[in-house]
Amino acid sequence: MLVRPAGEAVAEVVLDRPEALNALSTALLLQLAGHLDGLAGDPAVRAVVLSAAGDRAFCAGADLKERAAMSDEEITAQRPAFRAAFAALLGLPQPAVAAVHGFALGGGCELALSCDVIVADETAVFGLPEVCVGLVPGCGGTQLAARRIGPGRAADLILSGRTVPAAEAHAIGLADRLVPAGTAREEALALAARIAANSPVAVRAAKRALRAGAALPLAAALEVEDAAWRTAAASADRREGIAAFTQKRPPRWPAAAGTGAAGDAPGQDAPGGDAGGTGAPGEDAAIAAAAARPRRRGPDGSAAGA
Repeated sequence: MLVRPAGEAVAEVVLDRPEALNALSTALLLQLAGHLDGLAGDPAVRAVVLSAAGDRAFCAGADLKERAAMSDEEITAQRPAFRAAFAALLGLPQPAVAAVHGFALGGGCELALSCDVIVADETAVFGLPEVCVGLVPGCGGTQLAARRIGPGRAADLILSGRTVPAAEAHAIGLADRLVPAGTAREEALALAARIAANSPVAVRAAKRALRAGAALPLAAALEVEDAAWRTAAASADRREGIAAFTQKRPPRWPAAAGTGAAGDAPGQDAPGGDAGGTGAPGEDAAIAAAAARPRRRGPDGSAAGA
């Protein structure tokens, strides 16, 4: 496992077991969770790219050779390592971009699904084939695939166990960007750099709104968006952004420099946790309150906007 800077404010996490198609061993999972937790609390990092070494695979999923030597009890004992690594990726307060080439199967596909944006090159092959070996996707596959591509298409992939080439993955929304072979990492880093150049406060607030509102009825989700808007609008970043626009100069984000008002600094975001727990405590409380706020009822008694 490698973690390295990749330009200003961008960190790259590299799965580095090419001889094993970057399969997820217990050791790799523990390293991944530790590195991601560290990045989550680093105010200097404003975007993360997840990439992989080697030419054949982004990640082939769980290390089945390691698992073949395990007892039922040992497999169960390994489960928290999987849950912790994937929770750390989902819980990153910074946007995460997956750079996918070659095979992204099982847990490898779930790693990509746990990122905010998936950049895939023409060699990418996605799949959730766990049912073919007597298992069920267990690191978010059933839930994240359904949210990303819809329940019908998710059922098609998961219940058949079939693989999906890059062009089809892009067509159904499993991959967000399709790029020429060999350029996934380059394109993902360029996208991450563009994200990192924007207001840290606004970017994190927007990510929280996207994640926290995704499973809510529309009326409740709009309240979540409003809470995120208020966070950004009250920040020093907003004042600097408008000043820079009117003065026709690049912005110098106070939050990036650590000089913003309370609540502006990226380092106040809580590391890890679930997909909705990526903000500073006060901001997460505002989003939770917005999501729980009673909704207006229509004439038929249904929630307005649901």
